[in-house]
Amino acid sequence: MKVSKRPKVKRSPWLLHYDGSSCNGCDIEVLASLTPVYDAERFGVENTGDPMQADIFLVTGGINSQNAGVVKQLYDQMPRPKVVVAVGVCACTGGVFKDCYNIQGGVNTVIPVDIYVPGCAARPEAIIDGIVQAVKLFEKRVKQKVEWDAIQSEETEYDKDISPLR
Repeated sequence: MKVSKRPKVKRSPWLLHYDGSSCNGCDIEVLASLTPVYDAERFGVENTGDPMQADIFLVTGGINSQNAGVVKQLYDQMPRPKVVVAVGVCACTGGVFKDCYNIQGGVNTVIPVDIYVPGCAARPEAIIDGIVQAVKLFEKRVKQKVEWDAIQSEETEYDKDISPLR
């Protein structure tokens, strides 16, 4: 039996979009970048509403006391590896609302952020650039995870062979 040496089919990373306490300017631009006009799906991403299926977490708006727990919970529900993208100046730093009594700051005050897309409101072209960077980072992390899992399974097999207790 001959084994085919074809490359594995890459899977499409799924994107979860969450709008925090924003003015909805960035939210509208994110949705515009996912429509056929800008068509972010041509780069291999699919939009989902389920954090357990998502690979890329795209957040707009600042973090306040009401949505901090929600953002953390969504992040924790996502499987590893995952990538977080902060879109807009509010998600990056708190933006024009950073001195308000209810704003804690950017997304990085609650969860680690991998890619920042600045702008008020961020342009669809910049958002798509951030998504493309997130896809590349996600693919790199998937490759590292596969290599790490292979190392772990080899060590497990090795440990079974030499274990004096077995």
